[in-house]
Amino acid sequence: MQGFTTIDLGILILYLAAVLFAGLYFSKKEMKGKEYFKSDGTVPWWVTSVSIFATLLSPISFLSLAGNSYAGTWIMWFAQLGMILAIPLTIRFFLPIYSSLDIDTAYHYLELRYHSKGLRILGAIMFIIFQVGRMSIIMYLPCMVLSELMGVNVNILIVIMGIIAMIYSYTGGLKSVLWTDFIQGSVLLIGVTYGLFYLMGHIDGGFSAVFDQLSNHGKFLAVDEPLFNPNLLKDSVFLLIVGAGFNTMSSYVSSQDIVQRFTTTTDRKKLNKMMLTNGALSIFIATVFYLIGTGLYTFYQVQGNPLPPAAQQDQIFASWIAFELPVGITGVLLAAIYAASQSTLSTGLNSVASSWTLDIQERLSKKELSFEKQTRIGQIVSLIVGVFAILVAIILANGDVKSAYEWFNGFMGLVLGILIGTFVLGIFTKVGNTFGASLGFIASSAVMIYIKYFVSADQVSIWSYSMISIVVSLIVGIPASMIWRKVKDDDSMPDPNTTIYNTKYK
Repeated sequence: MQGFTTIDLGILILYLAAVLFAGLYFSKKEMKGKEYFKSDGTVPWWVTSVSIFATLLSPISFLSLAGNSYAGTWIMWFAQLGMILAIPLTIRFFLPIYSSLDIDTAYHYLELRYHSKGLRILGAIMFIIFQVGRMSIIMYLPCMVLSELMGVNVNILIVIMGIIAMIYSYTGGLKSVLWTDFIQGSVLLIGVTYGLFYLMGHIDGGFSAVFDQLSNHGKFLAVDEPLFNPNLLKDSVFLLIVGAGFNTMSSYVSSQDIVQRFTTTTDRKKLNKMMLTNGALSIFIATVFYLIGTGLYTFYQVQGNPLPPAAQQDQIFASWIAFELPVGITGVLLAAIYAASQSTLSTGLNSVASSWTLDIQERLSKKELSFEKQTRIGQIVSLIVGVFAILVAIILANGDVKSAYEWFNGFMGLVLGILIGTFVLGIFTKVGNTFGASLGFIASSAVMIYIKYFVSADQVSIWSYSMISIVVSLIVGIPASMIWRKVKDDDSMPDPNTTIYNTKYK
């Protein structure tokens, strides 16, 4: 057990310097206005696809998925299969509308559909709240792990990560972020796949021993983990797939960091390729992580190899990397964890900057903002939000979160789950209007806050949050819209390309 050596530290520093250089290289062309927020149209679709993959999964998956599999069963793996539901729904119903409207942000759609600046601003505020929480998780989790392995104060690592991410988010806009995401996503895929085969090569029996644990010793699904529960609000494999599907769809449809990538092109074939490639990569890497988690359980718990230091649930994979992989490769893979977090963080900073500038600042401004002014505002916002996220991450690092993956999905289901109902009401109904959408939003928020903080997770699973929110938004929003139309004698129809009924899908 050699641990994190001086050579590994040197590789980590060189790797971070290379990533920073790459980010600055792709930002050498000055971006202004919408180019800063939507790129300049030169980034290939496959780069954007890997960027979506890295944005959704990188640091949280690197640590938490393997930890979940090591400490328990594969029950959470089924959440990844939610993409089988989320991707076809997004491709079929949402992307054609976004493409036809050529939206600037996700919440631009709300203004076009409901003719309401207020709903656009509200959507942006909800996203910013969500994204600050997400960025904080992305910083705190890998820094906690590396702090244990390197003997460096976690607060120092968080600050360094935030500063480097802010540099290339500030200078290069979305184009720089997309390319650095691509680099990090590729390193993740190659590095983690290498890690899997290296681990299997050092387990007596290799893959056979791992599959024996899955098939004969309850590591795939425990006896008390049902495939289907008639109470759809309680945990089951079915709820994990469907609930996670709606959670993921919420990200694809209403989260600006993902929708921002869709705005880089209006070519529907490229958009579809982005989605399908992202889905395939995500399910593949999730399976690799879960195999690694069960492999680590077999290696340490079944075959009796000595546990490394810092071997808690979310740290077991990184600890194995540090104490079992060869010197040098340890540095590369731990650097990948750290740098991938930076890349995802820079994505969050850029998306928050774009949403604040285009959805809030420009909507509230009495005069049209120039491209130079938009860019300047975006840069300042990215710095302010970066500092704030660093502070939240430091607070979080000194708290107690057992599994960041489960905590994050509950948080995502709460915030984006509330928001997705407003999009569904607008896209799938003709009758939906500002009054109905607003009332549905208020009702959904009240219900979800009550469930989150006053109802036991044993009674209502976090994986049902998005579904509940959508149902409440429709149950309240549709009749409220109809009553408002009746009172106001309003028989107007939605603008072209804003609903499934007036958009061309071919």
